[in-house]
Amino acid sequence: MKVLVAVKRVVDYNVKVHALPDGSGLDIDKKPMVKRSMNPFDEIAVEASVQLKEAGKADEVVAVKAVDTLRVALAMGADRGIHVKTDAALEPLAVARILAAVIGKENPDVIAFGKQAIDDDAAQTGAMTTALLDLPFGPNADKIALEDGALVVSSQTGDGTEVRALTLPAAFAADLRLAEPRYV
Repeated sequence: MKVLVAVKRVVDYNVKVHALPDGSGLDIDKKPMVKRSMNPFDEIAVEASVQLKEAGKADEVVAVKAVDTLRVALAMGADRGIHVKTDAALEPLAVARILAAVIGKENPDVIAFGKQAIDDDAAQTGAMTTALLDLPFGPNADKIALEDGALVVSSQTGDGTEVRALTLPAAFAADLRLAEPRYV
């Protein structure tokens, strides 16, 4: 059983960023470089995936993204990392297409995403990736389990708790309540 975790590098949540003078975006490329870190929701996805491995439900956890973020995922317990290199500024659909290609080569049983990235709050990449691959998706997961060949995902909705059993391969997007990330 293989779990693939998509991780994103974002401006560290403790850094205060400012708009560019022309209003076209955020000033994050000034010298010295703005501190970056793993997206907090992706840390939770890594932690939940490592917990599946520690519980004997998964054999391998593979993290995908930028190299400094991969080091953190490996230190947290991921077995391997895949470094996707590009100089382009990527929007969620382009990232989803890249992840879909990696997932096609890796053939994981479970794909883990963070619920959203703290830089754009788009919450689109997980849903777009699974739509491109026609895979079942459990958004806003606050509990997950692997049972009888299915990924069981619990999510809080406006009407209460929703529990879905998703046939593998399947994906989930980690909510804050899913796991407390270990710090390295």
